[in-house]
Amino acid sequence: MARSCRDSRQDRAIVAATVVVGRVLLRGQALSVGAATVLKVTQTLTHGDFDTITSPLRGELVAHCYRMLGSVQDAEDQVQETYLRAWRAFGGFEGRSSVRTWMYQIATRTCLTALQQRARRPMPTGLGAPSSDPADDITAQHEVPWLEPLPDAMLAGPGSDPAAVAATKDGVRLAFVAALQHLTPLQRAVVILRDVLAFSAVETAQALEVSVASANSALQRARARLSQLPRTDDPPATADPADLAGRQKDLLGRFMQAFEAYDTDAVVALLAADATWEMPPFPQWYSGAQAIAGLVRHQCPANAPDDLRYVPTSANGQPACAGWLRGDDGVYRAFQLMVLDVEGGPDGPRVRHVSCFFDTALFEKFGLPEILPPR
Repeated sequence: MARSCRDSRQDRAIVAATVVVGRVLLRGQALSVGAATVLKVTQTLTHGDFDTITSPLRGELVAHCYRMLGSVQDAEDQVQETYLRAWRAFGGFEGRSSVRTWMYQIATRTCLTALQQRARRPMPTGLGAPSSDPADDITAQHEVPWLEPLPDAMLAGPGSDPAAVAATKDGVRLAFVAALQHLTPLQRAVVILRDVLAFSAVETAQALEVSVASANSALQRARARLSQLPRTDDPPATADPADLAGRQKDLLGRFMQAFEAYDTDAVVALLAADATWEMPPFPQWYSGAQAIAGLVRHQCPANAPDDLRYVPTSANGQPACAGWLRGDDGVYRAFQLMVLDVEGGPDGPRVRHVSCFFDTALFEKFGLPEILPPR
């Protein structure tokens, strides 16, 4: 594998590429380039081909960097750095691996370099403290670099495969990314490459520039650490994904309506009995539907119906909603983003975990306005 950082002294690289019905295969994923002949060729790739070949990978590379870093902005920055490094090294790409594998190697190394100067990004439940009393005062800790949600819209790039986008969503569920933050950067990288992206042991070792034995040892330690953490990221079982999506959409709608109506009893009715609520930048977290009800009654700044307005969105492959709080001047300003983890049950789906984010700077990443227009 040609090192991603080596300087190129040539403008063109001759690589063996399999073109099938006008598609360049990128490690199992296809990119349409407009031809219509089934053939195998030795294709000359130039810097002019770079965008055509790599652009469909941008969404999944954002997801990869997000898993590593836990921040939307940091992920975008490192994807940009990945493309810059790949562009510079593209002339020396020798085709010993797929373009996709090569791009992931560059992105992984870029993230590992970035993590040398960054602390892990926890969620409140990952700080080790017990659940809190909803009647107690809460204090924000803005100095903590909290984990951020990832807008689903960022996972689809120009020309990306819808099936690949759907698979990527499964690998960025919020609880899983939060669990990854308990690992060292190397462990994080190896478990993502092996268990999420299905890289071989050899490919993983090459990406990390370590021996196969070292990569396997890191994987073993990472899996052992993850097995010690509570797992809440498994989606509810269903025979029909379309049916699941419909049920979750209905549940999200009723959840938003309950908050807009300031109906705490209706909120509780939609929660699992052992539901969990956490809300960065506040380090406190709450366990149980009744504790969450107490939190809403004691801490929510809304006082009456229509003080809050919500619109649906999606984050981390999960149902989500954005909320705006009405001020004394009647203007609805950005307030919170809630990402829901849903479980199935005989009486229908219930919300088992709410991750509520009060960093309103995230609204821009979700394409949402700071001020909500009048109805």
